[in-house]
Amino acid sequence: MNITEVKVFPVNEDKLKAYVTITIDDCFVIRDLKIIDGNTGLFVAMPSKKRKDGQFRDIAHPLNQETREEIEKKIFEAFEDEVRTMGQSLEGLKAKAD
Repeated sequence: MNITEVKVFPVNEDKLKAYVTITIDDCFVIRDLKIIDGNTGLFVAMPSKKRKDGQFRDIAHPLNQETREEIEKKIFEAFEDEVRTMGQSLEGLKAKAD
């Protein structure tokens, strides 16, 4: 698996920092991943759908830790580049959250 494109769409919300779209092998796209500022720092949330019982269930997600780490690494690199172009840094965002 090769992540060939990552698009980051920053948002100005309290916990939600950005929406992300990734393309795998130039032929498969996953939209609506989210970068969220949680209790222990930033994390990537997979796209999910609300069920009738009110719980959310992932629509797409990695099946192993290695794949999750690869996806997160690429997303955080793209997010860092995006916030840098906006004149900020991940450290600055983390400091604001603390």
